[in-house]
Amino acid sequence: MTTVLQAYDALIAAGELRPDSEQAAAAARLATLQAELEATPRRGSVLWRLARAKPAAPRGVYLWGDVGRGKSMLMDLFFANLAIQRKRRVHFGEFMLEVHQRIAAERRKEQGDPIAPVAAALAQEVRCLAFDEMMVTNSPDAMILSRLFTALILAGVTIVATSNRAPADLYKNGLNREHFLPFIALIGERLDVVALNGPVDYRRDRLGQQDTWLVPNGAEATAQLSAAFFRLTDYPPEDAAHVPAEELPVGGGRTLRVPKSLKGVAVFAFKKLCGEARGSADYLAIARRYHTVILVGVPRLGPDSRNEAARFVALIDALYEHKVKLLAAADAQPGQLYERGDGAFEFERTVSRLEEMRSDAYLAEGHGAVDIANQVQ
Repeated sequence: MTTVLQAYDALIAAGELRPDSEQAAAAARLATLQAELEATPRRGSVLWRLARAKPAAPRGVYLWGDVGRGKSMLMDLFFANLAIQRKRRVHFGEFMLEVHQRIAAERRKEQGDPIAPVAAALAQEVRCLAFDEMMVTNSPDAMILSRLFTALILAGVTIVATSNRAPADLYKNGLNREHFLPFIALIGERLDVVALNGPVDYRRDRLGQQDTWLVPNGAEATAQLSAAFFRLTDYPPEDAAHVPAEELPVGGGRTLRVPKSLKGVAVFAFKKLCGEARGSADYLAIARRYHTVILVGVPRLGPDSRNEAARFVALIDALYEHKVKLLAAADAQPGQLYERGDGAFEFERTVSRLEEMRSDAYLAEGHGAVDIANQVQ
């Protein structure tokens, strides 16, 4: 049986990773948790019944740090090598959408507090919940997290999470944040907080000096973006035909098909994102879910494509506010994309944002909303 630390050391020995003391320490902590989870008697097993008690959940882990420091890579190793039943890995935003749906269903039963039965049901389904990119951006999530996660932990669920923010910075400046503070305290009490803030941004390092806005559209630009996708996701290029897709929940029971989705990187065609009727909910869901978006086929826009231009503005606004990295292939540089048509003057702000999004300073930013207070309703 392979531990997280053994798998990590093997990647270093193979030359696929560079030695990194903070990553190694995090891998060791996750290996300890792996051993604790694998040794815990499974609920309902003979050992569990002999103990005549519900086993306490092993202490969880909260991995946080700047973008590109290896959090998702370590989570991959942990989850892949964790040999237990009833484990689940899910993006935090997707999980919270599901929780709100479950709570709504419980409220319709009119049988009291809806959070307790939701937590109990989840605890029957999983022993270990692993979250990618814990990021709290709205008041409804903030209001229920402390009660929900306290109930989950007391029911024997172990929480493992990655985030770009230290616990104390979650939901910073958010509406009614005082109701969220017990959740921050809960993280400190029941999870080990492990920082990954080494000097190297491996994701930025993998992009190298490549320009993120490629002109013109065509085979060369497509090849460069494809190579960038494989570098960012560690996916083997020879398996390009098998890159997974995803159905991204966007609210109201709708989903958006993401043709290529892996490790926080998504690939879209401009025609699908901006050529079809879409709104801010779609673009916010993308911005919250992915740290990097690759956009292909961006055309020159004119008076006959004002709707496409307006959608593109909304898309870029969402990506910019959440510090999403954008790699694109286009028929023109940003300043020549939309020179004539309704809203062309206002489009200048989008041009400015696109230029900023190509800068080293922007690319070094962590994924997340810039000012949560302005986004809470």
